[in-house]
Amino acid sequence: MDSGKQMLIGRTIGELKIVVGELGMPAFTANQIAKWLYQQHVSSIDEMTNISKVNREKLKAQYEIGAMPPIDCQRSKDGTIKYLFPVRAGESGLSKNSGKFVETVFIPDGDRATLCVSCQVGCKMNCLFCQTGKQGFEGNLTATDILNQIYALPECDQLTNIVFMGQGEPMDNLDNVLRATQILTADYGWAWSPKRITVSSVGIKHKLKRFLDESECHVAISMHTPLPEQRQMLMPAERQMSITETVDLLRQYDFTHQRRCSFEYICFGGLNDGMTHAREIIRLLKGLECRVNLIRFHEIPGVDLPASDEKRMESLRDYLTAHGVFTTIRASRGQDIFAACGLLSTAKKNG
Repeated sequence: MDSGKQMLIGRTIGELKIVVGELGMPAFTANQIAKWLYQQHVSSIDEMTNISKVNREKLKAQYEIGAMPPIDCQRSKDGTIKYLFPVRAGESGLSKNSGKFVETVFIPDGDRATLCVSCQVGCKMNCLFCQTGKQGFEGNLTATDILNQIYALPECDQLTNIVFMGQGEPMDNLDNVLRATQILTADYGWAWSPKRITVSSVGIKHKLKRFLDESECHVAISMHTPLPEQRQMLMPAERQMSITETVDLLRQYDFTHQRRCSFEYICFGGLNDGMTHAREIIRLLKGLECRVNLIRFHEIPGVDLPASDEKRMESLRDYLTAHGVFTTIRASRGQDIFAACGLLSTAKKNG
């Protein structure tokens, strides 16, 4: 039920200072609120015990934390967990209580625990091989909704890495993605190193450059083929910003020290996993400090694309690595609960 109150999660320290100023509270209260939110992950304003009761009541009259727990989860035999989060504070057509949902995937792996977060309900990119694209675009998530996937995650304290590789194209919701990553990395926020966060993109003209200029997080580019005509068939976004333009832009940035650049490459049997593509990848990426992650294709309904077999993927990996492009094969996780790469969709739940 809509309380009519505003959310605290997703506000920067500057915005929290405005909140306390408007409520007549001491300026230092903003730092106290930020600590309770982003370091203690409190579930109610009443838990902010170093703020006076009078000021807590002032805050409660207009604001609430904004955390909403997942309403469902599915557990894979490999330990992966897919959560279904409600979307509460959306925009671009999403009302405050929108009745929409997004999927978020928690991936434990030894001493690492990665969370794959979503940034949109659906996606505009309509990549041929992606289930999310078949859902269509239903709206952007605010920073509140993006961060809620972390804040309200039962395993939040276990996380070591976050990847923006769930539903949606991060560069198509750049303001909110930048706000979320700022709070995740700021001293007043989660205080994570940017090296723990990777943001993916198909390549969006002007938006990708802005992200590279304003963020120090790792970047992962969805390549899937180095051939422009074939990529346009698989990924309509190629028309707006080609893979060649994307790589040319990346060459302007330093990936030799803290920040990492990677390319995601779903392998389709006999389509993009042979030597012609391998040689073109090497030519395209020559001189760029980067890595390539090969990904198994997971079939989706109504799409007639073949999956590459293990031997061809290993041959592609070995050839690229031998020719100076460090390449790995990403382990497929959560396929049995439709949590693997390209399978996320809430079309039925949002309908």
